[in-house]
Amino acid sequence: MTATAAAVRPYTRRISQIERGYLNAAATGTPQLIQMVVEGEGRIDPDELRDAIRAATLASPGLAVRRRGAAWRADGPPPPVTELPGGAGFDDPFFHRDLDVVTGPVCEVGLTDGPSTRLVVRASHIVTDGRGLRQWIADVFRVLRGEEPVGAASLVDDTYFRTAAGKIAPAEPAARLEGLPAILGDGPSDGTPLWIRRRVRAVPSAVTARVAAALSRHLAGEAGRLIVPVDLRRHDRTVRSTANLTARLVLDLHRDDSWKRLHGQIVRALLAKREVASLDGDFLRSNPFANSLREARELDGSRFPCTAIISDHGRIDTGELRTGRFRPTGFSTLPMLVPYAEMFLSTCQVGDETELTLSCRERPGAREAAGTVLDDIEHALTGAN
Repeated sequence: MTATAAAVRPYTRRISQIERGYLNAAATGTPQLIQMVVEGEGRIDPDELRDAIRAATLASPGLAVRRRGAAWRADGPPPPVTELPGGAGFDDPFFHRDLDVVTGPVCEVGLTDGPSTRLVVRASHIVTDGRGLRQWIADVFRVLRGEEPVGAASLVDDTYFRTAAGKIAPAEPAARLEGLPAILGDGPSDGTPLWIRRRVRAVPSAVTARVAAALSRHLAGEAGRLIVPVDLRRHDRTVRSTANLTARLVLDLHRDDSWKRLHGQIVRALLAKREVASLDGDFLRSNPFANSLREARELDGSRFPCTAIISDHGRIDTGELRTGRFRPTGFSTLPMLVPYAEMFLSTCQVGDETELTLSCRERPGAREAAGTVLDDIEHALTGAN
């Protein structure tokens, strides 16, 4: 192949083990989506936004892929822009429709103009993760400011980081737990996600551990199970990729747990690089949640093998989301439902506040129970010591 032919070959990379796990989850009928919301004052012109999206996606072609056999190929459409009515809430169909990774697009953008401006970026979690999507969003705003996009065209996948992480001791897979009793509501659910947001005027350390400790007060029994997502890019920070490069730590939770114990557990697991070690397990034999689509589909919503997923996106640099005519005032996420987890808690820090969003299944009593959980989390964050 000539150098010229190689230069014009569309971005192509293999579907990784992590991404196959999300494909399996999507096969249960539960959309696997990341949704990020930027709110602010001023205006974003829809046509200028479309031009910026095209430029940012040329620099980060992983957001225009489609599935081609065992690979992703960037021959799909760039993320389209949907102009939403000013009063559109999170019950609008836009926030609930799935994205097809075979036909594309795998990412889309919603824009609400007034009374305040809201930009919503939705992407398939099968092909990207939180860090990758935030890199792309930052490039969109760079182009809107008249700057060049940085881009994220790396083709590496999770196998690269098994080497980049260095020597790692083998890890025993987490023990399989019987389904844990539901905490949030009772009765059947139609699968619709319920999102409850809470803005807390505090930015304490060890947010994930503090959130988990507050949640432990609500366990129906003596034990629970947590998943903490970990960005594999921490093992090589030079990598700029929009791929799904998020592995997981699986941690035990005890009733009335201490945040200090939980924080120590997380730190020790990170030092041991347990999220990388978990990639060497046999997904079908060592998965502590569901080893088949049949098992995943049999979860009836009354019991869950995982209590919660807690994902901290860290501090958000709102300066990356500013233009000459738009000033960001908030950033949040709308976490997806996961077939085997009762709830998904997402956090980030913006200025002197922590933004919390809890997602769970809409069913009788869920909203009230989730509100009580968030009350206790807020108290834990504002009373941090």
